[in-house]
Amino acid sequence: MDRVKRATGHTAGEAHDISSSHAGFTWKVRVYYEDTDLGGVVYHANYLRFMERARTEWLRGLGFEQDMLREHHAVQFVVVDATVGFRRPARFNDELMVSVEVKDTARASLTFHQEVRNAGNGHALLCTGEIRVACIDSDTFKPRPLPREILREFAR
Repeated sequence: MDRVKRATGHTAGEAHDISSSHAGFTWKVRVYYEDTDLGGVVYHANYLRFMERARTEWLRGLGFEQDMLREHHAVQFVVVDATVGFRRPARFNDELMVSVEVKDTARASLTFHQEVRNAGNGHALLCTGEIRVACIDSDTFKPRPLPREILREFAR
């Protein structure tokens, strides 16, 4: 499998600070007008988008690109359960920190605990998520064991 260096690229306009430690992984993103409702508050479904992007950057930070996993190992990750708790609103132009922590691993799934915090405002907790993703075969869409390469990275 092709390994990649830690990602430094980003989508136009997005903050792209990435940090990783034993406590987990954090990705920063700024709230854009398109992320908000008429009142300038982040629309609730967009927290899931922020969490998805953070998990992608976490995986990329480990050296795995999702398209390469699909092409070389015929696996994909799909969300099968999501529980989201909303605490406080994020607003237009806020900078957010989205954390990723692996809570549990199973043969063909991962469960993450994620938090969205305001990078300013005392790192106030805005949203939490418990997200379970399944590893599936790209062709059949049936569950498949996690690739050994990924499991080896978890062991580090």
